[in-house]
Amino acid sequence: MTDADADADVIVVGAGFAGLSAARALAGAGLKVVVLEARNRVGGRTHTVERSGVTLDLGGQWIGPGQSRIAALADELGVDTYPQYDDGDDVVVRAGTVVRVASPALAFAKEELLGYLELVAALEALADTVPTDAPWQAPKAAALDRQTLATWIDGRGVPGAATELFEVGVQAVFAATSADLSLLHVAHYVAAAGGWSALTDTTGGAQERRIVGGLEPLARRLAEQLPGGVQLDSEVLGLDWDRDNDGVTVTVQRRAPAAVGSDLGGTMGPGGSTGARIEWLRARRVIVAVPPTVAQRIAFDPTLPPARDQLMANMPGGSVIKFHVIYPTPFWRAAGLSGQVIAPGAVVGATFDSTAPNHVPDGPGVITGFFEAAHATAAGRHSQQDRRQMVVDHLVAALGEKAAAPQDYVDLDWSAEPHTRGCYGAHLPPGAWTRWGPELRHPVGPIHWAGSECATRWVGYIDGAIESGRTTAAEVANQLQPNAPSGAHHRYDGDPHGRDPHHSPTERTDV
Repeated sequence: MTDADADADVIVVGAGFAGLSAARALAGAGLKVVVLEARNRVGGRTHTVERSGVTLDLGGQWIGPGQSRIAALADELGVDTYPQYDDGDDVVVRAGTVVRVASPALAFAKEELLGYLELVAALEALADTVPTDAPWQAPKAAALDRQTLATWIDGRGVPGAATELFEVGVQAVFAATSADLSLLHVAHYVAAAGGWSALTDTTGGAQERRIVGGLEPLARRLAEQLPGGVQLDSEVLGLDWDRDNDGVTVTVQRRAPAAVGSDLGGTMGPGGSTGARIEWLRARRVIVAVPPTVAQRIAFDPTLPPARDQLMANMPGGSVIKFHVIYPTPFWRAAGLSGQVIAPGAVVGATFDSTAPNHVPDGPGVITGFFEAAHATAAGRHSQQDRRQMVVDHLVAALGEKAAAPQDYVDLDWSAEPHTRGCYGAHLPPGAWTRWGPELRHPVGPIHWAGSECATRWVGYIDGAIESGRTTAAEVANQLQPNAPSGAHHRYDGDPHGRDPHHSPTERTDV
């Protein structure tokens, strides 16, 4: 395909942080890029809304130490961060008994806590053996991938309470149970984050800081900077590709007027749709930057190689419903509580205080939490009103009668989102990594892959999505501009500080 035959050098499918980062890098390299997004908004698995005068993140919400890409992006765009509220005592609910403690660890007996720490240490030792860019090449990859995390835990012989506490962390990280997960997959995830506590902790971990104004607005700013903007309400139905890398014809279903140009205009909202229409666009390369379960629903012609197809079929998204409960005031703070409730085995495993950073004494307070894994599947069968009551009952038991009268409640079932089909990221069951893992980032002719699942650091997080988008963009630019100066494409990674994309995951980023 010649430049004259193509509508774009590269079409990016998906306007989450991976797709937007790829598009930005490619545009910076001088390539013509078109970004297609099926939703009427950008941001992918982030979604920021206003409710009862409060800004709420219904998707991704936190960043933490070592996540240098998202921190640098916020800094570049002039957006501040602030610490997640973590003052006061936590509440632990065990078998209906409510315990107020300075740290959740204090709610467990010594042997129970030692059992938990033994699980963490053993898992981190396994993670140290797993290459983050090729987990299937770990020395004991076959053995690790042959079993579930649950089977491995059962074999450790630790007290039941230790496994219950550990399971809270598992479901909080993966939105899946330990029985769903390959041990190799979990070890890879831990390695990519730099440790278990990096994934699960608030202070010092992935939940340490929040973005002023929410995360989705960062994606909007990225989209607004693209020379061609983002074409919203534009669902990719099919990719007709050439085995000889001679380009791709993209079948697009438009549900609203396309936004072409740097002004994203009215397509940031749902208005103006006059019914669906089908269009075809041609590009020299395509980057698919949507979750694997969504990518699998695209019609590929010719069909994808079996290994690639099977990989996507074995990468389900987690099951999670995220909720926010808005109260007239953050009453728990006055009682010396942090708002963090840890409840092993309960319908809601963990909650956080998401009250606005500029909170005034009489202003609203927000408790944020999640239905996860099997609890999310079950809760998804109920109405939002029923889920509200489940959450309120849980909070009354943990925080007292003042929790019985919220002024508002909102939630989002990410499994029911047609263009996401699960959060926080995809996970792999036993056997999948060693059988199909090498296909994860491998291009299929002119089709390339990006997304948080494709990252080598902070897999499943926005920071990983940014890494993946930039890496895939460099891969594509190297193909389309083979005569560019050596290393030139790596300078278009969108990081104004030129940080090494393979920095240590334990590097702290102060923002």
